[in-house]
Amino acid sequence: MNEQINWFDAYGSENVELFAEDDVNNEQEEDIAESGIKSISEMAISGTDWTTETIVRQMEKKNIVLNPEFQRRDAWDNKKKSRFIESLLLGFPIPQIILAETKDKGRRFIVIDGKQRLLSLQQFIQNDTNSGSSLKLSGLEVRKDLNGKTYRQMIEDGYESDIDSLSNQPIRTVVLKNWPSVEMLYLIFLRLNTGSVKLSPQELRQALYPGEFINFANEYSANSKAIKQILNLKENKPDFRMRDVEVFIRYMAFQFFANKYNGSMQSFLDNTCKNLNAQWQKNSCSIKERAEQIEKAAECAYSIFERNAFCKYKNGQYENRINRAVMDVFLYYFSDSNVRNKSTENKDAIKNSFEDLCSTDEQFMDSIEQTTKSISAVSYRFNKWAETLEKLVSLKIVSPFKDV
Repeated sequence: MNEQINWFDAYGSENVELFAEDDVNNEQEEDIAESGIKSISEMAISGTDWTTETIVRQMEKKNIVLNPEFQRRDAWDNKKKSRFIESLLLGFPIPQIILAETKDKGRRFIVIDGKQRLLSLQQFIQNDTNSGSSLKLSGLEVRKDLNGKTYRQMIEDGYESDIDSLSNQPIRTVVLKNWPSVEMLYLIFLRLNTGSVKLSPQELRQALYPGEFINFANEYSANSKAIKQILNLKENKPDFRMRDVEVFIRYMAFQFFANKYNGSMQSFLDNTCKNLNAQWQKNSCSIKERAEQIEKAAECAYSIFERNAFCKYKNGQYENRINRAVMDVFLYYFSDSNVRNKSTENKDAIKNSFEDLCSTDEQFMDSIEQTTKSISAVSYRFNKWAETLEKLVSLKIVSPFKDV
């Protein structure tokens, strides 16, 4: 009797970064550059020194958009948050916060840079005064007397001068107004996002397109075994870089709107969020049903390719990192139960055919490693893999790009 192996568990233990971060930022920054950003001179950039008290008040009034989901995807631990609060208490200079004024409602702001600083303030001051989950200071090296204290405890213990100092501490805040396009905000976000741990553009997409589908995408991706395996996420919590949400939305985009792909991955994912938010009330059941197929699609891919699922095959071997272009076509076709069942019956043939395709079809290789996001590249790899699968599983497989 053949032993059934769970590839999710078998290949989820290595502490290796399987997903190339630069590819996401480069892919979407190229989209932005190619979109021909115009009227940059019309954008107004104003700098002001808002006090900590003013910023907290803006968050309380929900004028600064901080999706509650952000707190589940917190990048800073308590020690880092505490030291940020300590820096404010000591009057140390801190990096500026950059906001963009929304177009649909005046005096509301999207966070472009500074989310973790704002969350730290919210958790220390706002949450404590509102009986929320408050931050207890820890790891302070200068103000060791404050270790173990919450904001409320500081008030109760007579630290009035420190509370006043914190409330009146100026924080440089830059506000972008009259920004000409969403592409401009993405470009600014990506250019600011140059740290050693790069964030996904999904971070900004969350704020630009809030809605029921986005909420579902956050919840589903945070608990998806398939997505955690693809990203090599081992901890039982959401990815603070929101890469899991982006993988999920990318999958849903090709599931629902592949034939509307226009060559820009950034706008493709944005439009998916907008459209599925709008359709949620009417079509939430079908959206959820389609979403659940990602688990079975990924499991099928791992059962065939084992640890090399979603990787590019080149020069007689598989690369170590996940290739997004390969991931797109595998997840799309293996999400169909008929294709999936037939494929698992022909594992060796599927695997050999993919390797042969990568080794002999130069255009296919170009479509997964060079011009991966152009309409011609996307249509070619979808059409070619559909054609390959159709011969192997004896089923009629229709590519969403068959007429392109």
